[in-house]
Amino acid sequence: MRTRPSPRSRRHRRTSPRSAIRLTSGFLAAAALLVSACSPGNPTAQAGGRVEAALAELPRATPSALAPYYAQRLRWRDCGVPGFQCATMRAPLDYDKPGAGDVRLAVARKKATGKGKPLGSLLVNPGGPGGSAVDYLQQYAGVGYPARVRARYDMVAMDPRGVARSEPVECLDGRQMDAYTQTDTTPDDARERNALVTADRKFAESCGAHSARLLRHVSTVEAARDMDILRAVLGDRKLNYVGASYGTFLGATYAGLFPGRVGRMVLDGAMDPSLDARRLNLDQTAGFETAFRAFAKDCVRHSDCPLGGKGASPAQVGDRLRAFFRALDAHPIPAGDTHGRKLGEALATTAVIASMYDEGSWAQLRTALASAMKDKDGAGLLALSDSYYERDADGRYSNLMMANAAVNCLDLPPAFAGPEDVEKALPAFEKASPVFGPGLAWATLNCAYWPVRATGEPHRIEAKGAAPIVVVGTVRDPATPYRWARSLAAQLSSARLLTYDGDGHTAYGRGSACIDTAIDTYLLRGTPPPPGKRCS
Repeated sequence: MRTRPSPRSRRHRRTSPRSAIRLTSGFLAAAALLVSACSPGNPTAQAGGRVEAALAELPRATPSALAPYYAQRLRWRDCGVPGFQCATMRAPLDYDKPGAGDVRLAVARKKATGKGKPLGSLLVNPGGPGGSAVDYLQQYAGVGYPARVRARYDMVAMDPRGVARSEPVECLDGRQMDAYTQTDTTPDDARERNALVTADRKFAESCGAHSARLLRHVSTVEAARDMDILRAVLGDRKLNYVGASYGTFLGATYAGLFPGRVGRMVLDGAMDPSLDARRLNLDQTAGFETAFRAFAKDCVRHSDCPLGGKGASPAQVGDRLRAFFRALDAHPIPAGDTHGRKLGEALATTAVIASMYDEGSWAQLRTALASAMKDKDGAGLLALSDSYYERDADGRYSNLMMANAAVNCLDLPPAFAGPEDVEKALPAFEKASPVFGPGLAWATLNCAYWPVRATGEPHRIEAKGAAPIVVVGTVRDPATPYRWARSLAAQLSSARLLTYDGDGHTAYGRGSACIDTAIDTYLLRGTPPPPGKRCS
């Protein structure tokens, strides 16, 4: 599994479990992963008992077959959003067969707005996979990044192949997605297990039927190669980049392929590319448990906490939440939905997990839980779930979850071959998180039925020869556990680890002046934070 977009992007619309930590591809776009196989400071990672090779650098000379792509000129036009311009870039659908057809990628930019020497372009990506970078730019980064950064850089975004405006992967329609997101991911018997398998099969088959052309060509490696074409057509000698969540995996992959073209690169909420899908999902499960315990300690300090009063332990809070989920599994409650949906266990779990991304959502979660538990009104939790899935009031979904599965299932072999494997792994997942473990274990099953075989494998990324790269890790990050940041920083030959001792997913722009100053200084002056820099 991998990660979903940073909640910052979702919150500002300014931009999202069925599959997410990367989002991985299972139940929640942010869903589940396990313990890093490498210890801090040890660049040699192991997965499945074998040492993984490092991602190989591509030849420095541009192949002649790709020259027309690198030489193209973008036609900028008004986006309809004041201050922003949009364009469409061509890239080969298949880099091994550049003449076999193109994919068209949506690009947006906001030109540098202030005085001082221009620093070129700053490409941003909010994560996912599946999050719209163009939306993120227009609704947050292009107006919310520090003014001194926006003054010196052209702020740029490109929706990766298969995402949003860039020939999106298409699978289920809105009504079908409603059914899919309500599928019980904690099956109690053979009938419920078969229903879950059927839902995952239907999702995968639908993607294969509607997006057959794209599904073999939405890997992270291909998206990173698209970024190098964009760098060239923008006229930049080096790529300056800020990636969050899955965006860190995309950025690190670029660095591994093109180390000599790395400019100033920030990887915030880092992923560990050396882990296989099962270990990733188990790690993330433990990450959400860590975040939930922080939420539980905070909740019981407030008089409106419906999960326990002052003095209640995180374990007791978790027991009450699990009991609530079990009650919803048996008897869903009304949620005021015009499409007839009720709040059951699956949607309620999504709502709680979504709120773990940002401690600023905890008060809203307390209120929504109180309404559901005391008044039998599930509207508040349903709204949190819908926001996470990017579902609008008319029942339409963005393609976030579809692109998420397509990328994740192509990048790594599936965590489990079938339901029997999940059942064997349940004790480990339950140990990692008594609250979320079973659901997140079953959520990882969907890649088992994917119509396209994975082309990627776990690997280390060293990027030897790259300029300094800043890797940012948050100590109690639910979706990208801190150990991943330490592991990635140990792998990258030029990395500096910047630590945020705080809650929530990612750190830049989330309220820490220490973090923001360190990153801004690096982006503007090229000076990375000192070794061991820690902020709170």
